[in-house]
Amino acid sequence: MNTTPMDILACPVCKGPLVLFRPQSELVCRADRLGYPIRNDIPIMLEDQARRLVLDDPALAR
Repeated sequence: MNTTPMDILACPVCKGPLVLFRPQSELVCRADRLGYPIRNDIPIMLEDQARRLVLDDPALAR
């Protein structure tokens, strides 16, 4: 079985999928509108460290 880290990681709030948003170096949960930062190549999957995204944020664009 060949999996990537993106196949394993899920939003800690809703358990939904995450999308890598490279310009901000974060993992984005579109359902909860949260951006989890990636620092030193390590995703920080803590809700209190997540950035709240507004509806017109480019990270939410499909």
